[in-house]
Amino acid sequence: MSRKPVHLAVYDTYADWETGHATAYLARAGYEIRTAGPSREPVTSIGGLRVQPACALDEVRPSESSLLILPGADLWTETSAADAAGGDDLAPFARKAREFLDAGVPVAAICGATAGLAREGLLDDREHTSAVSFYLAATGYGGGERYVDTDAVTDRGLITAGPTEPVAFAREIFRLLGVYDGEVLDAWYRLFHDSDAEAYAVLEKAQASG
Repeated sequence: MSRKPVHLAVYDTYADWETGHATAYLARAGYEIRTAGPSREPVTSIGGLRVQPACALDEVRPSESSLLILPGADLWTETSAADAAGGDDLAPFARKAREFLDAGVPVAAICGATAGLAREGLLDDREHTSAVSFYLAATGYGGGERYVDTDAVTDRGLITAGPTEPVAFAREIFRLLGVYDGEVLDAWYRLFHDSDAEAYAVLEKAQASG
């Protein structure tokens, strides 16, 4: 079955470990992973990985995508000072997230990217989570009452998670896109989050049955 690509945002200082579980198993499920940067110029992750974006952000169209993934980055946190000075390098990615959600195409944001979405007003009327509630409160957003203290949250096409929950983040993505569900989704999560060896047999059986 043909699927639209998943777009993974990449920018300098992006947290390369936060999206690996999601993108690896989306690729195994047949999704093309397309990296989207501020431009087509290379960017460098926190871990020193140099990535050549497949496309620039302004080339990304919700109608041509299954999902937009926004990883955390030092630049998301540093942007508070940038806001005061009248600039914000990553604000275009938060605006692109709004464009996706307005078009009915899901968005998944983890770690510092949740602060960018908070500043954009996208968390004001959705259940959401992040690292801790006061991290988002510092943005001055209006959604504090919708904050949920849990590993990951999905509400109306928007997935949020804190920096220590890349496995739960991936679980919510798989659930939303229908990659895994039910017993298989639970087994995947138990294997990679809890190192539950018994879960491996469930995944093997599911893969063998197609």
